[in-house]
Amino acid sequence: MGGGITKLLSCFLILYLFLQVYVVAEASINNSIGFPDIQGKGEVAVLDGIRRLPRINCRFACARRCMKASRKNVCTRACGTCCFRCHCVPPGTSGNKNSCPCYASLRTHGHKPKCP
Repeated sequence: MGGGITKLLSCFLILYLFLQVYVVAEASINNSIGFPDIQGKGEVAVLDGIRRLPRINCRFACARRCMKASRKNVCTRACGTCCFRCHCVPPGTSGNKNSCPCYASLRTHGHKPKCP
């Protein structure tokens, strides 16, 4: 009975090690074919001739952008919409919109700047 448990544990250990090797290999392949290692820097990855924008953590970026706003919920909601569309958020709590032209160009129906 002890031999069966040992075989089962060794199978699980081999499977676990194989999965670890697979994950490391996949990560190195993704980085070598053009996916950026640091997300949210405005780099564009090219895979099979298709331009892909890097993923950005919009919730974190907008929380940082709106932390000094007087109406945090309104600021965060608008920033989240802009981040989803543009895949970037300017640094700092205000201004610096020249680092993200798409973010600066979005307007409301009243032609006012949409993004905080």
